[in-house]
Amino acid sequence: MNFGSIFVSEALGTGLLILLGAGVVANVVLTKSKGFDGGWLLINFGWGLGVFAGVYAAYKTGAHLNPAVTVGIAFSGAHDYATGIPITFGNTIAYLLGQMIGAFLGACAAYLAYKRHFDAETDAGKKLAVFSTGPEIRSYGWNLVTEILATFVLVFVVLAFGHTPTGLGPAAVALLVVGIGASLGGPTGYAINPARDLGPRIAHAVLPMTSTARKPERVPVTVGAGEGTAEREEAEAPQRKNSDWSYAWVPVVGPLIGGALAGLIAHLVL
Repeated sequence: MNFGSIFVSEALGTGLLILLGAGVVANVVLTKSKGFDGGWLLINFGWGLGVFAGVYAAYKTGAHLNPAVTVGIAFSGAHDYATGIPITFGNTIAYLLGQMIGAFLGACAAYLAYKRHFDAETDAGKKLAVFSTGPEIRSYGWNLVTEILATFVLVFVVLAFGHTPTGLGPAAVALLVVGIGASLGGPTGYAINPARDLGPRIAHAVLPMTSTARKPERVPVTVGAGEGTAEREEAEAPQRKNSDWSYAWVPVVGPLIGGALAGLIAHLVL
């Protein structure tokens, strides 16, 4: 495969992954959505099924969908990223660009699907949560450790799948992602993928996020000879958009370290 074919395959697969993954988060956290308050496990399964769809869509390139997986394969001693795709600098760039741009476009598509719900949502934090991860307890060092460990599990087990065929195909990776989210996702929201976090975070920064929601306000009115109060709707003041760039390095650096460590250890033991 040439540079363009690799790029398109990875962009399409990663875009579908993010569309479905960001979509399930939007469904659960945006107040006006039918899936509002559906819970953490719904998010876990939504992301797992997003991986399932993305892997099938990008099968020609081995469906990395994740720079940490690409790095892990490179560090594992393999000669090819996928059948007929040797590990070269040019092919590596094609994978990484496809993943990042696909993630950005997938996030934009999720925004379009929920456009009116974003407009109706007054909580800026919920809007950011659709696009990117964030820690429940902010401690950059420990947040980094969590991302390294979770990504190590992802990449090492994915590499092990190649040595121990199960017949489950993409379903095996999907279930692995569900398991990681359920077990290790609590501290940081389990980015485990630099493109998954950075591409949508950039989308959040450039997309319009002004709220059009309205809130009731009690105002004094004159009623006959007396006075009383009544409700009127007032436009919610737009909140200042914050894409949390101070944290953005953690879900990039952590997964890359975790992927590289997984590749090195897989080279030694698999």
